[in-house]
Amino acid sequence: MHAPPIRIGLGFDTHTLGNGGPLRLGGIDIESEIHAIGHSDADVLLHAITDAILGAGDCGDIGRLFPNTDEANRGRDSGEFLAEALRRVRAKGWEVVNLDCVVLAQQPKISPHLDKMRQSISEIANLSPTQVGIKGKTGEGVGPIGHAEAIAARCVVLLYRTE
Repeated sequence: MHAPPIRIGLGFDTHTLGNGGPLRLGGIDIESEIHAIGHSDADVLLHAITDAILGAGDCGDIGRLFPNTDEANRGRDSGEFLAEALRRVRAKGWEVVNLDCVVLAQQPKISPHLDKMRQSISEIANLSPTQVGIKGKTGEGVGPIGHAEAIAARCVVLLYRTE
């Protein structure tokens, strides 16, 4: 059986939150009293997108390509991870149809920053902003997200074969 020329990928990432901002999210800095803690810039949204793309393109995962044990990745801009993931899937003949993402955060409010994040992601990925969907959801006061101890992001991506 021959597979259709489309692939779906799912990405997820979570980071602990700490005091002091700004919060790096979707390739932009959001003024906030909190920041995500991680080896790189800890941008959970770009990490989830990167993993979704790598998975859909059968190109591994973010942890294998950019391990947190590698000092070269300390403080690294996650936009570089996303650009490399796209380079790899495009080299295999795949292109992005669209991304659909959810950011799970009790604070700060995500909605005022959605347009800037969509623009940032579309520029990094060489996509139209209409191909990038982002929604913000709170934790409703439940669990690490709801208690503002953590932030998470989920992303699905649809790829199509260009060759």
